[in-house]
Amino acid sequence: MAKAKRRLSQDQEFQVMKLVLDKFLWLGFAVMAWGMYKLYTGGWAVVNDAILLFIAGALILVVFMWIIVKEYEVMK
Repeated sequence: MAKAKRRLSQDQEFQVMKLVLDKFLWLGFAVMAWGMYKLYTGGWAVVNDAILLFIAGALILVVFMWIIVKEYEVMK
C-alpha cells in the first residue's frame, strides 16, 4: 500500500528551501575560504590552487543560486 504524499504549505516549502539554501551557501563560502587560507599560508607558491578553489566555491554558489531561482519560478 503506497503512502500518500503530504502537501506542504507555501510557508513550509519556503522554510525548507531556506534550510537547504543555507547549507549550500556555507559549503560555497567554506570552499572559497579554504582557497584564501591556502593562499595566505602557502604564499605565491600555491596561487593556482588557491584561485581554483576560489573559483570552485563561486561556481557552487552560482549553480545552487540557479537551481533555487529555477525552483522558485516553478513554485510560483
